[in-house]
Amino acid sequence: MLRSMYSAVSGLKTHQTRMDVIGNNIANVNTVAFKSSSVTFSDILYQTTSNASGANATTGTGGVNAKQIGLGTTAAATKVSITSAGASETTGNPFDIRLTDKNSTNFFIVNNGSENVFTRSGSFYVDGSGNLCMSSTGYTVMGWQVDETTGEIRKDTVSALRIMQEKNLTSAPEATTQATIAGVLDENDTDVKNDAGRVMNLNFYDNLGYQYTAKFAIKSTGTDGKYTVELTSVLDSNNQNITAKLSKQDMAKIFGNYQADATLGQYGLSKDYEFKNNKYVRKADNKEFEVDKTDSTLFKAADGSGDTVSITEIFSGITTTMAKDIKDPASQTKVEFDAKTGQATVKGEKTSYDLVFDTSTGKFASIGGDTPSTMLNMSVLSSGLLNNNGNFQNISVDFSQCLNYENGGKSTIGADAGATDGTTGKGRKLGAMTGISIDTSGRIYGTYDNGNTELLGQIAVAQFSNASGLEKVGESCYRTTLNSGEFDGIGVEISADGSSMTTGELEMSNVDLSSEFTSMITTQRGFQANSRVITTSDTLLEELVNLKR
Repeated sequence: MLRSMYSAVSGLKTHQTRMDVIGNNIANVNTVAFKSSSVTFSDILYQTTSNASGANATTGTGGVNAKQIGLGTTAAATKVSITSAGASETTGNPFDIRLTDKNSTNFFIVNNGSENVFTRSGSFYVDGSGNLCMSSTGYTVMGWQVDETTGEIRKDTVSALRIMQEKNLTSAPEATTQATIAGVLDENDTDVKNDAGRVMNLNFYDNLGYQYTAKFAIKSTGTDGKYTVELTSVLDSNNQNITAKLSKQDMAKIFGNYQADATLGQYGLSKDYEFKNNKYVRKADNKEFEVDKTDSTLFKAADGSGDTVSITEIFSGITTTMAKDIKDPASQTKVEFDAKTGQATVKGEKTSYDLVFDTSTGKFASIGGDTPSTMLNMSVLSSGLLNNNGNFQNISVDFSQCLNYENGGKSTIGADAGATDGTTGKGRKLGAMTGISIDTSGRIYGTYDNGNTELLGQIAVAQFSNASGLEKVGESCYRTTLNSGEFDGIGVEISADGSSMTTGELEMSNVDLSSEFTSMITTQRGFQANSRVITTSDTLLEELVNLKR
């Protein structure tokens, strides 16, 4: 009779254990990434009062089953529903990460200062030392570092992800190595025809991130489809011309073909003059002029009256600046006059490239005889011409996007750093970090105000052959056991099996309240029934004691 009481006591204890588990589940209904547990019962010991016997052919009697009396129940196992993911909760925090499993259950690897433990709770933040940590415990998130020689992730033993360390706060500058000249060049553009030419500015960077501006001038040659492109100056960020002291020959080392006695242009008479008998005749009064013997930019009246006119008045296209260069004895610019036609030919130093277009289509043909680009040899400046710092890189300038069309006398041609894709070889200044992002594979990128995006590290995950065998250690963390499988210290990339990480979201608890309340009811009834067994057994004992009366 006492056996029923002890069996009922074991039932009470086991149902109390089940109630404890249910209570813990409900208490953690809003705990991030909490995994619910359930209890499995099993019977324990049986007392055999009579063994089983087989059939007796002699007597013709059949066999008899064993007589056994059970002695109660016990909690056989506590199963964690670890492979069942909770619903997602949107937080908008870029450091909140939810694990989405495909074929395996994944865990973040975190370190508590003495060992690696594992968690599904992806609520992270960056601490004062720049480490990515669990917001609840401060445990550091582990992952892989970037190999400085290759710039790629090196999948080695996991270590703390210090994503905000000093070297990551800035992005190294890059020198400009490519440039593109594009747009329409209209031959009727007045800028193209004047002495200064159509000016283009190319902004570029050196190796140290300092910005410079190369100024080019495009000028008409008077021949259809043919122009000259000349580098006139290079300005630093303070608008100082760093090439001011360089000769024309030195400038040609940077950009252009140098010719000491090149024909800079041929110019005909203006509409107000004609050439007769080796004299320049003004049509308005038929007054004759001839070149002054001491100043080729000045024409004196042939009648000795002392009247003079400038070369800029007689010839169409010769500007005041050109006249000053011709008059300057230090300049190598000079002018020659054709004895038959009276036309003026200006000669001097030339440091330009010929920009040639196909006259039938208006499309680019060549620059300096090359197709489609030429080199802006900036490196010569830092290789002895200006200094020996080596801070400049040569820039390949692509002219293939230029067009020679009629555009109402307006040119749109201009210079931009970078190749035609707008990014390659563009160059950048020193960048300051402006943000951090994490992609679906756990790669962490830093974004910088110079347009760079750099890889800072990657969050590794752990997978186990029996994730349910992990031991809960509190604070939403787990530890390996003999039955879970060991962690190899390296981890795996989450995308290896199609799993992923989602930022701005957290995994909620997978506790199902409807199931828990149902279990609570059945547990209560089971506990109540076992208590009734004890009460009834007590009543039977009481009747037994009363037999003595």
